[in-house]
Amino acid sequence: MDLTQIADPVERVRAFLKSVSCESEVIHTKETIFTVDDASKEIGAPPGEILKSLLFLAETDSGEEWVLALMSGTNRVNDKKIKEITGARKVRMGTAEAIREFSGFEPGGVPPVGYPAQPRALLDRDLFQYAIVWSAAGSHRDVFPISPGELLEITGGAVEDIKK
Repeated sequence: MDLTQIADPVERVRAFLKSVSCESEVIHTKETIFTVDDASKEIGAPPGEILKSLLFLAETDSGEEWVLALMSGTNRVNDKKIKEITGARKVRMGTAEAIREFSGFEPGGVPPVGYPAQPRALLDRDLFQYAIVWSAAGSHRDVFPISPGELLEITGGAVEDIKK
């Protein structure tokens, strides 16, 4: 599926979910969500069940590679562990401008899927203690629930110890 033809970021996420037969429905929230606490209050789920999707740039011998760290809302990412896993010389969090340019998503609304080219995904092991996690769906007001197992499958990711 060519997601580059879909301008609206939320519709790109919806189209991707449909293309992989994921039955999760995107839900539009009344309040704007900027933080894990905002999401927890708006959705009514504990902070650990809120998925943080964080984009990092890894500098490797073959150039820069985007890496998507998918974290439980209560955890912080350890960029040194991402560096080890990817074999990169340097790893840094993507700037808001670089994230928008690469993905078309705004920081804070970054989803795990819906990219023109899916970045390498590393899933925080702690996600698997929950039946469902809640992910941003391309905006500050759109979310979708998904099981960690299905998230692993649709991102083509790997389960790793990436938390601080």
